[in-house]
Order: sequence, then structure tokens, then C-alpha cells
Amino acid sequence: MKRTEWLQETRKMRFEEAYEDYRRGSLTQAEAALLLGVCDRTFRRYMNRYDEGGLDALLDKRLVQISHRRAPVDEIMRTVDLYRDRHLGWNAKHFYAWYRKESGTRSYTWVKSRLQEAGLIERAKKRERAPLVGMMIHQDGSTHEWITGEKWDLIVTMDDATSEHYSMFFVEEEGTASSFQGVQEIIEEQGLFASFYSDRGSHYWHTPEAGGKVDKQNLTQFGQALKRLGIEMIAAYSPEARGRSERMFRTHQERLPKELALAGITHMAAANRYLKEIYMPAFNAEFMQSASEEGSAFVP
Repeated sequence: MKRTEWLQETRKMRFEEAYEDYRRGSLTQAEAALLLGVCDRTFRRYMNRYDEGGLDALLDKRLVQISHRRAPVDEIMRTVDLYRDRHLGWNAKHFYAWYRKESGTRSYTWVKSRLQEAGLIERAKKRERAPLVGMMIHQDGSTHEWITGEKWDLIVTMDDATSEHYSMFFVEEEGTASSFQGVQEIIEEQGLFASFYSDRGSHYWHTPEAGGKVDKQNLTQFGQALKRLGIEMIAAYSPEARGRSERMFRTHQERLPKELALAGITHMAAANRYLKEIYMPAFNAEFMQSASEEGSAFVP
């Protein structure tokens, strides 16, 4: 999903939730405005627009107007022809390195998108990352024999845009308390974030039918807390949807037991200190990526 589409959809979903709560009387006008991060007057304007034209009337026209800085057609054609004539079959990153050598000035994302639009490079099947830090936070847990003879749950809370790990710790068993701890550590250090992505564990969601859709009305204690904070919850419906987390945990399962054994660690308290002080900073330094857009969706 493109950044503009993401912003528009998030804007509509957040307003709809706040509007419904206001109409039901569970939120005052001031509280609904606070939830959306706007003043009372702006919230009233939103309601007027919604009453007149529905959710589409809330769209920010600035996000869909054509930019005057859009690349001219001849520049796009030169880039596409360069790939087709001299680099056909190369992957996007390999081609981009040569593109920059030949004085290309566009970003990697721009070049890849133009080649995909021309049908020269296949679009990745995996979900695109969020464009801004703080726009989507992942949380997941992994049960593993992290030290010899002991199985613990490793809880990781990370940023979808960059894969930066904000929180890592071991617990005896994943649940509501561990979910709150991961979120609390992020909010204290970074601020409030826009959305939260997780599996359908019972501490995150009520699921009326096994393997079915989650109940977004009957919220868990954790879900109620995030709703009060104005954070949207998103449920994953397949392991493939959580592919980024799955790949990350494979790396942790490969590395962490060896490092903990090398450090002579045999107790959870010491293992958690090692995670916070040594392992997590080193992991972020090696694996963290840059977000595709500058700025932050975190709110102080």
C-alpha cells in the first residue's frame, strides 16, 4: 500500500471509531477530538463533512493532488530503457548501484517502482513496510530452549518500518502482562504509535470461532487499553502475514542460545540484562533498515 493510501485509510478508520463512540455517548466531543489529535473545532468540521459526504469526504486532497515535482516522462523512459537495454534480468538493488554510478539521482524505491510499473521486475509478494517509524508496531513471542534445559518465551516488539527492536525480554509464558510490558517500554521511550500488529492470541483478541475472524467489538483487556490510547489493532490471519517476525525469530533462535551459553548465563534475570544491554543494540546495528519516508508517526 502506498503511503498516501495508508494515511487516508488510517484517517478514515480512526475517525469512524471516534465518531461512533461520540454518537453512543461513550466519548465527549473533546475526548473524541483528543483521540484524533485535533481540536474540538476540527472534529466538528470532520463531522460536518462526514454527514454531508460520508467517509470519502474526509480525504485530504493534498495527499492525492499530483505533485509538480513528479518526474517527467522522458526521465522515466530513460531509466526503463537503461535497464531493458543493458541490465535485463538484474535485480533491483544490483541495477540501482549501476544507476547511481551513471549519475542517477532518484531513490532506490523510485527506481524499483518504475521498473515494476514497466513489468520488468516482479513486485514482491510480501507486504510492503510501513513508510514511517511509529506507524505500525509488531509484537510476537517465540517459545524456544534459549538455555540448555529451559524453555522460555521471548517477547519482541519492533517497528515495521525499520525492524528496529524497541523491546526484548524473556518471560515464563506469553500473555497480557508481557504484551503490556512491551508496549509500555515503547511508549515510555518513543511515544504513542499509530497501529499495533499481532497474531490472534487470546490475550490480544477474542475469536468466536477457532481460526475465524477476531471480534473487534468484544475487546480484551489489552485491546481496550490500546483503543483508549487511540492505537489501531490489526490482526494477522496467517504465518505468511507475519513473515517479517517469523524470519526475525529464526535469526534469534540461531544466535541467542549460542551467545547466552558463551556468556555463561543460566538464569532469566541475567539473560534479560544481556538482551537489553548487549544483544538488542548489536542486533539493531546489524539489521535495522532506514524507513522509506522521513519523519515519525510517534506522538509524545
